[in-house]
Amino acid sequence: MSNSDEAVPAEEVTPESESKSESESELEPGIWSDARAAVAEAAAGSGSGDDALERELDPMKVLAAERDEYLLALQRVQAEFENYRKRIQRLQDEQSARAATDLVTKLLPVLDTLDLAQAHQGEGGAGSEDAKALQAARSMLLETLAKEGLERVNEAEVPFDPEVHDAVAKCEGEGEGGVPVIDEVLRSGYRWRGRVLRPAMVRVRG
Repeated sequence: MSNSDEAVPAEEVTPESESKSESESELEPGIWSDARAAVAEAAAGSGSGDDALERELDPMKVLAAERDEYLLALQRVQAEFENYRKRIQRLQDEQSARAATDLVTKLLPVLDTLDLAQAHQGEGGAGSEDAKALQAARSMLLETLAKEGLERVNEAEVPFDPEVHDAVAKCEGEGEGGVPVIDEVLRSGYRWRGRVLRPAMVRVRG
C-alpha cells in the first residue's frame, strides 16, 4: 500500500478547543450589549432637551443662536436711540416754544406803546408822514406776529369771557341773555398759539 492510499485522519477536535470557541461566541455579543447600554445611559443622562450639547454638535444652530442674540441687541439699541431722539426733539420744541413765548411777551409793551401813539394822533394828524410811518410799522409788526401765532383780543360787544377778559370797570346797561357784554376794551389782550398771554382789560355792561 502506498502512502497516497493512506487515509488522512480527520482533524481532532479537543474539548478544550470546543469550549474556547463557545466562550468566544458568547463573549462577543455581551461586549456589544454593554456598549449599547453605556451609550443609552449617557444619552438618557444628558437629556433629550439638552440644547447646549445639541448646539455644540451642530455649528449651524450655534450661528443661528448668535445671529438671534445680535438681532435682539440691535433692536434694543435702535429702540433706545429712537426714544432718545424723540425726547431730545421734544425738549428742543419746548425750549423753542418757551423762548418764542418769552420774546412775544416782551414785545407786548411795544405794541401797547404803538396803540397809544396811534390813539393820541387823532383824526387831525392821521394824514401826516410821521403818522403814516407809525401806522405802517405797527401794522407790519402785528402782521408778522400774527403769522407766527399771535392773536389780538380787542373786540367789543361780545360776551364776557373770564379766560380772555379782565373786567376792571362796569357801566349801566343790559347784557345778552343775562351774560355781561364787553362795552369797551381799555387795553388789548393777546393769545399766543392758542394760549392766553395776557387777558384784555375791559369795561363790561350788564
